[in-house]
Amino acid sequence: MEHSFGGPLGTLIVGVGLGAFYVALIWINTLLGMLLTPLFLIPLTWIQDAVGSKKAAKA
Repeated sequence: MEHSFGGPLGTLIVGVGLGAFYVALIWINTLLGMLLTPLFLIPLTWIQDAVGSKKAAKA
């Protein structure tokens, strides 16, 4: 006996699955953005401070 999830029930199951997938995708992208952004911004400010202090020392 073959079972398939065609029809309205299959559409609902696929819709719930895709909805959960996209919610997880948005969540992980938001989380990574919040966690990884400081890892790049903080060293960048250190570099900018070093360059700025060298320029100030020359002047």
